[in-house]
Amino acid sequence: MNETGVRDVEAVIVGAGQAGLSAAYHLRRAGYEPERDFVVLDRSPNPGGAWQFRWPTLTYGKVHGMHALPGMELTGADDDRPSSEVIAGYFAGYERAFGLRVRRPVDVRAVREGDGGRLRVETSEGVWSTRALINATGTWERPFWPRYPGGESFRGRQLHTADYPGPDAFAGLRVVVVGGGTSAVQHLMEIAEVAAATTWVTRRPPVFREGPFDEARGRDAVALVERRVREGLPPQSVVSVTGLPMTGAMERARAAGVLDRLPMFDRVTPTGVAWADGTAVDADVILWATGFRAALGHLAPLGLREAGGGVRLEGTRAVRDPRVHLVGYGPSASTIGANRAGRAAVREIRTLLAEGPPDAAGSSQGALAAAV
Repeated sequence: MNETGVRDVEAVIVGAGQAGLSAAYHLRRAGYEPERDFVVLDRSPNPGGAWQFRWPTLTYGKVHGMHALPGMELTGADDDRPSSEVIAGYFAGYERAFGLRVRRPVDVRAVREGDGGRLRVETSEGVWSTRALINATGTWERPFWPRYPGGESFRGRQLHTADYPGPDAFAGLRVVVVGGGTSAVQHLMEIAEVAAATTWVTRRPPVFREGPFDEARGRDAVALVERRVREGLPPQSVVSVTGLPMTGAMERARAAGVLDRLPMFDRVTPTGVAWADGTAVDADVILWATGFRAALGHLAPLGLREAGGGVRLEGTRAVRDPRVHLVGYGPSASTIGANRAGRAAVREIRTLLAEGPPDAAGSSQGALAAAV
């Protein structure tokens, strides 16, 4: 008999960004009803996934490769509007159109082994018992802050891309931007227009990609990320695989010296940053555009991580627990990849659910392994 207050469903989706909404759409299309058969839990206060937190100067026209959710195109968007507004509005309309009934804000605190081969999902709004879990939590909640000697001594301001307010906050200041990704370059180009001085610092020399990012290049990039995930290693950043796409604005910034890059400094000083050879740069602000890590802490009780630090997947399915699918992770981190991953996860989960309840020993994992 179930614990009092525990709600039973066939599937729980954690996260309502691109990947989570795609999975919810495909579950509904397969005949599963929101709230009766599955539930979508989202930690964010409003629709929009991580997009709702993007800085206001990241307009929709600057967004690269936003792919529509399945079943509903994003049309008529104003390129000059903040992407946070455009995409949040689109996601909200999508949730309404398909009646996905997302619960928010709900903090999923832990997922652990439950009774009878089911998973126990513990949240700020109570407990769900489920036969399958689709994790679509993305990375925005886990900004990565590297630690360097002297970091606590800096008398200026340090912030991360997750807290980036737009360029106006840096007017007249000396700014060090750390990181070799697209966000770092976008920040740098904006800030350089208003700052007293900017310095760009990266661990590795940036690689600028000339020409179109065609289908063949896309397949090669995905294959490299998939290989790491299959080996149980943490996924690499997209830019580390694809390089930085060279745009007209970036060409102009490079010609103006804005994209002149220095190697990573050795320490932070009270007044800036310094290198072992005695070179130093004074700064009022250090902006860490150093990326994010997958937000998977709530899955820790299941022991999914490999020795290399990542979760090994076959498709979207966690090798260590086939009841758990990760979408928007690794090779499915792009918007089009998230759509495909949502569909693939639902296809496997339908096979699992068709097998019937697990036996008394909780051997649903073996049943699914045989089915796929």
